[in-house]
Amino acid sequence: MLQEFKKFALKGNVLDLAVAVVIGAAFGKIVTSLVEDIITPTVGLLMGGINFSHLSLTVGKAAIKYGEFIQSIVDFLIIAFSIFLVVRFFNRFKKKEENAAPAVPEVDKKEELLTEIRDLLKEEKK
Repeated sequence: MLQEFKKFALKGNVLDLAVAVVIGAAFGKIVTSLVEDIITPTVGLLMGGINFSHLSLTVGKAAIKYGEFIQSIVDFLIIAFSIFLVVRFFNRFKKKEENAAPAVPEVDKKEELLTEIRDLLKEEKK
């Protein structure tokens, strides 16, 4: 059973997933900092400092914090738009790289020789 687990755990996909999770967590911290420290204050200034998190409705002893929910939606939209802009930037950069250097297929020596033979045979038939 230990051998099977070792075989499973060391598969390429599992290792790739583990690396992706670690990098994703680190990237998540960057995105969170970007949103909380830069974008949200900027949007707050532009919107006049609107913050929905303090809104609530009290029914008996229960407090329904619908403002927190609205604020979470606003935060999600800001994060989603920020990630969209980053992905768009990288895709644009990637397109420029692809367009700048079109891949020239390398011709094997055997293929080159066969092409020359084909061309010579074509010339003889004319």
